[in-house]
Order: sequence, then structure tokens, then C-alpha cells
Amino acid sequence: MNEDVRTLKRKKMTKAEVIAEIAQKTGIEKVDVAECVEAFFKVIKNSMIEGDNVYVRGFGSFVIKKRAEKTARNISKNTAIIIPEHFIPSFKPAKVFVEKVKNSSAKAKMAASAEEKVEM
Repeated sequence: MNEDVRTLKRKKMTKAEVIAEIAQKTGIEKVDVAECVEAFFKVIKNSMIEGDNVYVRGFGSFVIKKRAEKTARNISKNTAIIIPEHFIPSFKPAKVFVEKVKNSSAKAKMAASAEEKVEM
């Protein structure tokens, strides 16, 4: 049964599946939902490219993190490389979101262990 818990964690959802689920739950056509989802991602990307962070209450924050200059090593040539200071996009989930995910994974583990006990 531990395998079931692991496969639950590894399930992936594509953008097309997200669009289909939103369309099904709201009754809006998939084409319109796809346009909205694409527009959302475009706004997030453009805002971050311009240096702005994006905060979505109850979900999380799309923030830009600064990476300091550092020295790395090219192992094949045995030379030092200086990696310049740069910025990367990052996502920080909201506390409410993190707690809901923790609770749902705890419930999945409890259900899997209950099923395992029943089989014994």
C-alpha cells in the first residue's frame, strides 16, 4: 500500500487537464478558459521580467530571488569559473496552502495504512 501513497504524490496534471477541469466546473468553454489561463501566466511572466513580485492571497507568491556571484569549477578542464550575480523566479506557497497540502497527504497516509491493516 505504500506504493499507492507514492503514486499519489507523483501524479502530474498538465495545463490541458487544468483547463478541462476549470471548464467542467464552471461551465465556461475550454477555449475561453484556455485564453484566461494563458493570460494569467503571461501577466505573471511579464511582471516578473519587469522586476515585480506577484502575490496571490491564499495561494502564494511569485518572487524574484537574487543569486550572489560565486566561483564554480569546471571539472573536465580543472579551471575556476566565476558565475555572475543573477536573478531567478521562485514560488513561495502561502501558509494556508501548505497546511492544506500537509493535511491532505496525512489523510492519504492514514487511509493507506488503514487499508494495509484491513488486508492483514
